[in-house]
Amino acid sequence: MSDYLTFALPKGRIMQDAMALFAKIGITCPEMDEPGRKLVFENRIDKFRFMAVRATDVPTYVEHGCADIGVVGKDTLLEQDKDLYEPLDLQFGYCRLVVAEPKALRQDDDPAGWSNIRVATKYPNVTEKYFANKGIQVEIIKLYGSIELAPLVGLAERIVDLVSTGGTLKENGMVEVETIAEVTSRLIVNRASLKTKHRRITRLIEDLESVVEAGPRISA
Repeated sequence: MSDYLTFALPKGRIMQDAMALFAKIGITCPEMDEPGRKLVFENRIDKFRFMAVRATDVPTYVEHGCADIGVVGKDTLLEQDKDLYEPLDLQFGYCRLVVAEPKALRQDDDPAGWSNIRVATKYPNVTEKYFANKGIQVEIIKLYGSIELAPLVGLAERIVDLVSTGGTLKENGMVEVETIAEVTSRLIVNRASLKTKHRRITRLIEDLESVVEAGPRISA
């Protein structure tokens, strides 16, 4: 497979958006039109290989060279801090990583007065770094899903989570307090692959950059 370019893509909407973008620069894989339960797909004519993986695993596959290229949200990159080349913001999958708390608490709360708080999150590293930079001690409760549940049952008064429309927060009586980061999908590249497959990868990056710059910009 040394003459192939291998992509690690997260299952679901991001994979669909990524393949739609790749198609604009001539990168396609007809085998993916009927995926079934397959996890690896090939375009043998153009020598492309695509791996369907969990979003949180994309950076690992790319960092270790199992994939040359990946597409993943900036939130995952911030949390994992892998040794990767990140050449391009693909400008889709926009959302925000925010601090949120119950609406009732927010009425009398002043974030400037926080000194020691408990936060539930899927992003312990980002959360710890963010509050450390603000001089706030934080006890982190690591969860893997339904972060909004934590304040409802008294596990933590505040959460750090990814939001798009904010609808889930609202339905659970929560409001945004601060934005930690704005998040979009990013192209990532294995550093060794960038050297060994330099011409092909550089051409891909340049072609994608032209398409992204010509397309509509994201909006909050």
